[in-house]
Amino acid sequence: MQSAKIFKIVVNVIRSTLIFAMLASIFYSSWQNLFISLLTLILTFLPAWIEKKYKINIPLDFGLIIVLFVYASLFLGEINKFYYYFWWWDIFLHTVSAIAFASIGFVILFMLFKTNKIQSKPIWIAIFSFCFSLSIGVIWEIFEFFMDSFFGLNMQKSGLMDTMWDLISNCVGAITASLIGFIYMKGNQKSYLSKLVDFLIKSNSVLKY
Repeated sequence: MQSAKIFKIVVNVIRSTLIFAMLASIFYSSWQNLFISLLTLILTFLPAWIEKKYKINIPLDFGLIIVLFVYASLFLGEINKFYYYFWWWDIFLHTVSAIAFASIGFVILFMLFKTNKIQSKPIWIAIFSFCFSLSIGVIWEIFEFFMDSFFGLNMQKSGLMDTMWDLISNCVGAITASLIGFIYMKGNQKSYLSKLVDFLIKSNSVLKY
């Protein structure tokens, strides 16, 4: 219950700043900032939309990670120029997001493994987690290219160099999370991952059968 309250407060604060930024963008006729703020606001509803659309319960941790990543990348990074003020901002975001998405990929496959829906060795679950995270990173780079090409943004900054360092950061984060998941499975230890899997199985009846 406490986690739900914290999640709600954080998300509401984020949405409030985005609405304020949209109003300011209209006042100053900054249509590019208005578009980015609106896009970020829409994406903050993504976890709730996934839950409603596919009738699954997403852990608040994952939902908050998605909202914070979108906010930090689009709103703080692009509109508030964090990419320019902090040289490490882009690398930090891509590394952390890669760890998060690799963890998501690991949890998805491990849930299926734990409920006997698939048979697999820990190494293959780790490899899937790595590939899953890296794929998300590639899709994000395509998104950046699309936004730069069609809406005149500068999300790729230095072009090829920015893209390559982003992908390298994704690789580092994905390998880190996948390795942790692999060690966890081999050691069969109780950890946050096991608690998370248990929560997902108990709160999503479709995973029990």
